[in-house]
Amino acid sequence: MSNPAWCVATARLRLEPVGWGDLADLVALKTDPRAFAMMLGGVRTRERVVEELAEDVAAWGALGFGIWAVRGLHTGNFLGMTGLAERPDQRGIALRFALWPEVRGAGLAREAAGAALRYGHGQAGLGRIVAVARADNFASRTVLGAIGMVECEEFVRDAVPMLVYESVAERSDAQGQG
Repeated sequence: MSNPAWCVATARLRLEPVGWGDLADLVALKTDPRAFAMMLGGVRTRERVVEELAEDVAAWGALGFGIWAVRGLHTGNFLGMTGLAERPDQRGIALRFALWPEVRGAGLAREAAGAALRYGHGQAGLGRIVAVARADNFASRTVLGAIGMVECEEFVRDAVPMLVYESVAERSDAQGQG
């Protein structure tokens, strides 16, 4: 059972830290090219999903943040995932999100990613959060802009132009004085 303080509710969604009970849903999502082809590392094997889930469960215990299963607030249906994880390229803690194509277009990615971003700055105390999107992934770029992230860097990965977005927490007056 995860810490209730790690759960987040929005107007239409409930974000719960991923756990072993989510394995089947995560395997279905992460092995589906419609949902995961544009994610870092691309479509996963079942074995890689198991490894990632173990890493995600450990991250919650060690860091107090990680990846959430995104569920309908009233239905409990698994809609996708969002969360915060260290990028393997050392760019920092990154916001990630992937929802089933069937639920896209209703603002749910924006709602889930925005909640994860607020949690990262507020509860987890992260000063800077990044997100990376393919330059041609206009849907993800729209979500990132809508939640207040700004483009700050470009790079090329496997001949594909990539854009880095960031969100920097505002410092309070007390933090700024010294």
